[in-house]
Amino acid sequence: MKTMNRWWVVVGALIIQISLGAVYIWSVFQTPLKSQFPTWTETQVTLPAQIVLAVEALAVIFGGRIQDKLGPRRVATAGGLILGAGLMLASLTGRFSDRQALYWLLLTFAVLGGAGIGAGYVCPIATCVKWFPDKRGLITGLAVAGFGAGAFFFAPLARGLIGGTPYTLFGANLFDLPQLGVFRTFFALGAIFLVAVVGGAQLLRNPPPGYVPAGWTPPTPAAGGAPKVDYGPKEMLAQPMFWLLWVTYLIGCGASLMVIMKASPIWQSYRIGTMTPPISAQDFKAVGTAGAMAVSVLAIFNSLGRILWGKISDSIGRKTSLIAMFLICGAAMIALDWMRTYALYLIGICLIGLCFGGFLAMYPAVTADFFGTKHIGINYGWMFSAYGVGGLIGPWLAAKLMTTAAKVPYVADAAAGATKDFAVGNYRTAFLSAGIACLAGALAMSALRKPNAKAP
Repeated sequence: MKTMNRWWVVVGALIIQISLGAVYIWSVFQTPLKSQFPTWTETQVTLPAQIVLAVEALAVIFGGRIQDKLGPRRVATAGGLILGAGLMLASLTGRFSDRQALYWLLLTFAVLGGAGIGAGYVCPIATCVKWFPDKRGLITGLAVAGFGAGAFFFAPLARGLIGGTPYTLFGANLFDLPQLGVFRTFFALGAIFLVAVVGGAQLLRNPPPGYVPAGWTPPTPAAGGAPKVDYGPKEMLAQPMFWLLWVTYLIGCGASLMVIMKASPIWQSYRIGTMTPPISAQDFKAVGTAGAMAVSVLAIFNSLGRILWGKISDSIGRKTSLIAMFLICGAAMIALDWMRTYALYLIGICLIGLCFGGFLAMYPAVTADFFGTKHIGINYGWMFSAYGVGGLIGPWLAAKLMTTAAKVPYVADAAAGATKDFAVGNYRTAFLSAGIACLAGALAMSALRKPNAKAP
């Protein structure tokens, strides 16, 4: 029986992940939603971003277990259907009162959307790891690269559909978009994601039993080292090295998501805090457009980091690569509060995005390295739960530790002359806390070694 070309699996993985990665565009919705629901606090408008990441992580555990039994195509297809339904139902949020609207958005965007993202996310990773034992670091990077790139394509799309502005990349207006408003934009994106994820899922297949790539010989254990073992989830959870990896994964994701999920409002705070009020509607929109562009540029480096660090780790090792990522991310987080020009801000968030992408590529690879591929779906699901906890803690800390430095009036409706206030945030304490945690993660990584292997 002829074996399919394994690169078709990568194509399917990228199609799925680009759509799922649009979860990182939440910051584009934040200011329009606060305008629609003025009673929402900073913590409340951040809550859907936290919950969607937490639900995604839980869904990865269950999706990983199910796809290990039923195969990736069925589970990824279900994920696409659930995600699309969640976002399309989120379009009804405007029909509720402020309090009810928040609950509805949490149920639809965060819970249903997160469940669909998690179910779809784990399938490409688990499948690609099995097809590419010879390029594990690189291929897990490719498998999740689309997840980082999704925001690059969809942040300007969402921004344009909400405000009726052109689709803009790097300052170039590529084509005009209709003004749908924030709620109908949820519906449009939901329809796009449903079609793309379900379509990409049809390319996912597990390799035949005993599959070995042509021309590749599995490595033999070093003398005195531990033989390669496929750990079940219970065996893996009993290993101290799992918990070292889990805690450091939490730190890296929590720190990075603190910025990634709020990249647009952070820049808006930096820029608006220097402007003379009242800010015109045109200038306010320009600041928002720059914030959306920051999300897109961040997404590029998020995606590149997954491929770059995956490839680097295949050459210099997972441990050395992880230590380097934690050091770079920690330094960028500590410096970010002083990087207040647009160019410097982009450099800071792109370094963070580069490292975050590396974390998302590295931890699936090291999970397979340490605990085998037989149960990779469920095993990485448990490892990925650290991402969910980090997704709860990071954005929450950014909102909780933020202090309001000033309230700056801006023209919300030029025709009516109506003004609203923009709360300029001070995120310094949050950034410093996250940066110090990343440096501690680098120190903890020095103790990393394979389970049951002799210390070097």
